Amino acid sequence: MTRPPLKRRTALAAPWAIPLLALPGLAHAQVWPSRPIRLIVPFPPGGGVDLTARLLAEPLGHELGQTVVVENRGGAGGVIGVEAMSRTPPDGYTLSLDGAGTITAGPHLRRLPYDALGLGHITRLVRMPFIMAVRNTLPAQTLPEFIDLAKRGGLRYASGGPGTSQHLTGELFNQMAGVSIEHVPYRGTGPALNDLVAGIVDVYYGDPATLGIVNNGQARAMAVTSPERWPLLPNAPAVAEAVPGYVSENWYGLAAPAGTPDAILDRLNAAIRKVMDDPATKRRFDEAGLHPATMERTAYLEFLRQDSVTWGRVVTAGNIRIGD
Repeated sequence: MTRPPLKRRTALAAPWAIPLLALPGLAHAQVWPSRPIRLIVPFPPGGGVDLTARLLAEPLGHELGQTVVVENRGGAGGVIGVEAMSRTPPDGYTLSLDGAGTITAGPHLRRLPYDALGLGHITRLVRMPFIMAVRNTLPAQTLPEFIDLAKRGGLRYASGGPGTSQHLTGELFNQMAGVSIEHVPYRGTGPALNDLVAGIVDVYYGDPATLGIVNNGQARAMAVTSPERWPLLPNAPAVAEAVPGYVSENWYGLAAPAGTPDAILDRLNAAIRKVMDDPATKRRFDEAGLHPATMERTAYLEFLRQDSVTWGRVVTAGNIRIGD
């Protein structure tokens, strides 16, 4: 049989070559990661989100064979940092930590510069209660006394920014306890903690970074927001003991830009779950009050949808709106 000319043989081969090269994520997945990965923390240093990133970065980098560089980009309740991540190439080299304020509650509060549920969501990392921390000079010593004091008016609670999960946790408490504690937003958890210690604000619904100021006597733990008492603060009641049905658990997750190949997202999910299952790593997170709670990607997406419904109800009931 006579072989076709070279140009014709090339043309015959092309239809087979093009689909192979076009397979979604194939080229990226074969070489990824080949350089350091940037992990954006959308809040200033000093809070639970920052701590989560720094506890994760080293073991995850070791698992992936590349350095994971943590970068703090705070502002707008975390939106600035997540937006910065969302505008980078979808190649798996820029990720961000996120939570209710930037992903599930945020779309109900304001127009976001990214499609929150449309990002390349990877997994939930950790979950934990909020600590209802109060200034040392607050007259109330028990949770019922605190509620009575709040009903008289004049109290203020701090958060890491408008629309953050801390803000909404305080709003949920206002709604369910029948009080009107004024919200005072800050540019991150560090500044909010500083003003609580200074007595400038009365209450702060804090992430685990608040454990430090509670344990060293700079503030008091009035309660925790989990359904039951928290082992790390066994003497602090659950809010539900005085406000039946109240629960607000914080969580942090990891996302990549929309359009990131599934092959990369799946590899990140597997690597993170392996890292978080390591006993030594798990112990470090648990000791910090950040309890590992990873999920498969499908389960995580369903969790995000349900969390969005929950906070949408709180936002509607409180008639809360931020910006345009």
